[in-house]
Amino acid sequence: MFLPRRFLQWILGRGREDAETPAARRTGDEGERAAEDFLKRERSLRVLARNWRSGRDEIDLICQDGPALVFVEVKTRAAGGLVPGYYAVDQRKKTALLRATRAYMKRLKPRPATFRFDIVVVNREPGGSQTIEHFENVPLFPKRFMG
Repeated sequence: MFLPRRFLQWILGRGREDAETPAARRTGDEGERAAEDFLKRERSLRVLARNWRSGRDEIDLICQDGPALVFVEVKTRAAGGLVPGYYAVDQRKKTALLRATRAYMKRLKPRPATFRFDIVVVNREPGGSQTIEHFENVPLFPKRFMG
């Protein structure tokens, strides 16, 4: 029995980035830009990197908040969507974020004294307006994460 490659990738959980439609990618990019602007303007964070990759893993935004390094996952959702953006960061995504964070931290000399994980949810309202929710210091890292 012949199964198309995309179907096999979907079943195995691989190639998710390839399966993303151009419209979904564009929506995600717009949400990331809105989140970046919000964090700079409203929270006074300094953005160090956007869409930082390590292999297949990606960190949407890496910011500096005083002495703290901040890893940010951005979720863009239609208002009233079935799953709120905060809860869309599932276990698979958390595992990928941990791998990417470890790879990023290995490159730093010296390592920052503190770091945290934030989620920014961009809710797209009908008519083109949007609201942004910022969840700071979301428990993602184990106690001995870099120890």
